[in-house]
Amino acid sequence: MGIFGRKNTTESTGTTATAVGTVNPDLAALTGDYTIDPSHSTIAFVARHAMVTNVKGHFNDFTGSLHLDGADPAGSTATIDVTMDSIDTGSADRDGHLKGSDFFNTEEFPTMTFRSTGAQALGGDDYRITGDLSILGVTKPLTIDLEFNGAAKDPFGNERVGFEGKAEILRSEWGLTWNAALETGGVLVSDKIKLNFDISAIRNA
Repeated sequence: MGIFGRKNTTESTGTTATAVGTVNPDLAALTGDYTIDPSHSTIAFVARHAMVTNVKGHFNDFTGSLHLDGADPAGSTATIDVTMDSIDTGSADRDGHLKGSDFFNTEEFPTMTFRSTGAQALGGDDYRITGDLSILGVTKPLTIDLEFNGAAKDPFGNERVGFEGKAEILRSEWGLTWNAALETGGVLVSDKIKLNFDISAIRNA
């Protein structure tokens, strides 16, 4: 996971990140199990609309957990479960269409899931996590590039870690093939979808 390239921000010894293949001994303090805080996290997406603009959306209801291994980043894991009915693009009509059978068919497939299968240190604050993304009952591999944002204790005593992630998928690979042709050429909705993650996770007691 992407929490292993920067020293815990609650410490101030000046130790810097180490190169790929080595681990700062102080990062062992971050080892443990964490729960994603949905009220301070975002799982979002961007799709090209009518070949001329981007439509952005996010999910309001999701849960997730992390296991972080400060001694060996490759031993870290992540799980995320997203309630598809919580999709929000700022348009009730569009959200209703996305929930229907043309797209996510949320009555039959209410949840989108991600289960990590591996993690890799890329150097500095950058990491890469691979895993299985399941949508519409179809499971395909997904690679997410991550950047560590820091670690700190909040005013309520919670130990937090934060990171940002991004990925791209072709929605057709998960059976999301609905589209409409434009008179001027092209299609209404892009096949390529950009995924963006902004995650804050709290260490379990």
